[in-house]
Amino acid sequence: MPPDLLVNAMLSTEEALRAIAGAQHVRPGGEGDFVGGVRGQLVVEPGNEQELSAVLRTASEAGLRVAPRGGGTKVSWGNSPARVDLIVSTARLDKIIEHAWADLTVTVEAGCTMQNLQERLAQHGQRLALDAMWSARATVGGVLSTNDSGVLRLRFGGLRDLIIGVTLALPDGTLARSGGKVVKNVAGYDLPKLATGALGTLGVIARATFRLHALPLDTRTLSISGADLGEMQHCMLAIEDSQLAPSALQLRLSPNAPAEVDVLLEGTPAGLAAQEAHLRELVEPLHVVENRGVENPAPENPAGRNNAAAWTARERLWSFASSEAVAKVSVLPAEIATAFDTVRRVASVHRAQWSAVMQATGLGLLRLDGTAEALHASLEELRAALERGGGSLAILRRPADMPPLDAWGDAGDSLALMRAIKQQLDPRGTLNGGRFVGGI
Repeated sequence: MPPDLLVNAMLSTEEALRAIAGAQHVRPGGEGDFVGGVRGQLVVEPGNEQELSAVLRTASEAGLRVAPRGGGTKVSWGNSPARVDLIVSTARLDKIIEHAWADLTVTVEAGCTMQNLQERLAQHGQRLALDAMWSARATVGGVLSTNDSGVLRLRFGGLRDLIIGVTLALPDGTLARSGGKVVKNVAGYDLPKLATGALGTLGVIARATFRLHALPLDTRTLSISGADLGEMQHCMLAIEDSQLAPSALQLRLSPNAPAEVDVLLEGTPAGLAAQEAHLRELVEPLHVVENRGVENPAPENPAGRNNAAAWTARERLWSFASSEAVAKVSVLPAEIATAFDTVRRVASVHRAQWSAVMQATGLGLLRLDGTAEALHASLEELRAALERGGGSLAILRRPADMPPLDAWGDAGDSLALMRAIKQQLDPRGTLNGGRFVGGI
């Protein structure tokens, strides 16, 4: 759109948005209103689903480019958009609509924070069995859009296994409902699974329905050390193949410290004692210690996860420094040691520092520190190596001065299908254009 036409469209749209959401809920973009490094020109906060759908229809008809935003904890993920005319904030869509505790389900609006949701569920001894990063700020919609399942997916599955219904506001103003407790479904699409991990490119999540699990009576975290990386990988595989039922299992890695495996056990006190004894026997002669918690633990633990410092290791990879890059890596569980031999070699060649947290499922986060050129070269080389082995590397954060590099890498044979779905649900390219795989 030519600049003069865009200015006119923005001015007329701003007035329309004020009429929809209220003048006090529409404002110019400020210093904190960046998405993928691009500043939003306008910010609107609709107060309900009807306002949300009207906002999207108005923006789409005016030819504006829209970026949804929840708590803003993951707005750097993905590629930078070409432009952001309008940020649609879900801050006012923060209600827990229905907690059917007897049926183990909850329906919640997209702007509700994970911490608030878990605290409400804990009042009935239940939880949404995921541990998203920065839960005090991260919202339900943002966690779904980025597919931040966390370490509990080993036992309870990922977000696509936990979500059973969604209401999605499409750019043409349609409120599409699928799954869960709905009267009318959208034929042909499994919207809950499509919306999960789509980075807000198909529609704006308005509400979601999840299946729940009971809070455990007790938890215990055990950390295992005393071997090289290959032996620690075999340790994780042995635990998975045993009669133990860990809720989380992760490997913490850095070049300056021994690798450590963390095991989260949940159950009754007697059951935990039996599981711990079995674990110690299984991994003997490796060193096993109980990780009792951090110095200043939170007063409540609504997700049922204890306060062991091990389970905040993913968050500690992020310092938001100017010399830092963070990537999500995926490898076969049996190839973790091989993959990180490659990480060690590549980082050494390019004089980059690294650390990582890998889940037993083969998913994890890798942090690299160094010059912009070193990070670019390291990420490019690591991605090529991982993709040759059937893995992947997606860049979640990078320094502003790093040379351009696609965030996602090779999309494989799925790209044509993804583009077809994008064309069907967002034919004008209104939502988060360019941020997702293949420039979607």
